[in-house]
Amino acid sequence: MSSLAFSGALVQWRLFEKSLRKRKEPLEGCNLACLNRTMAIRAEVKYVSPKEAKRLVTDEGYTILDVRDQTQYDRAHIKSCHHVPIFIENNDGDFGTVIKRTLHNNVSGLFFGLPFTKSNSDFVPVVQQQFPTDSKLLLVCQEGLRSSLAARRLEEAGYQNLSSITSGLQSVEPGTFETNGSKELQDAGKAGLVTIQGKISAVLGAFLIAAFLFITLFPDLAEKLLQVKPGIESSLQ
Repeated sequence: MSSLAFSGALVQWRLFEKSLRKRKEPLEGCNLACLNRTMAIRAEVKYVSPKEAKRLVTDEGYTILDVRDQTQYDRAHIKSCHHVPIFIENNDGDFGTVIKRTLHNNVSGLFFGLPFTKSNSDFVPVVQQQFPTDSKLLLVCQEGLRSSLAARRLEEAGYQNLSSITSGLQSVEPGTFETNGSKELQDAGKAGLVTIQGKISAVLGAFLIAAFLFITLFPDLAEKLLQVKPGIESSLQ
């Protein structure tokens, strides 16, 4: 073997050794509790059908945790479920929030009857007060989006036995669960003009609800997109 080839092989070997040391370093300073937390965060959430969700409750002892807002919960909810909303009504009075709330009330709120909400910073602490981390929780919302977000936050807090109905309560057939409220579970998300206008309203409303979810889930980006120039703000005061 030539000296040039030998030198190249030696460099390759040293780089390989260095990469191995880098991989080992994080584990050397990580105790068992650290590893347990990492494994807990990566716990897999079960996404199930309404029928499978019913079986989890009746046969495996899962507790139902409804994470919808108060309005939808009041229209219809599963009996004996626990209610901790992941979003709460936003009544903040700052200028940016007033603008976004006005936009919401005149579009998504008008068509779907949804309140203008913000993330509930107390969601995880309230759940922790009611349930230990080894609890079996079935998370439900109307469409499946909020329950997925709730599952992610609870995973990060150490909960491992989490399930969620794939398409939310809108996919639950009447009679699957015993319920309270003035509507069926699948209709709890229907309110506003969409309930009295035809397919045109439904299509337009679907677009507007997407805008509402964007504002709710990505408030900082939405605020930038809806930012009003300082001159306009001062003229309105």
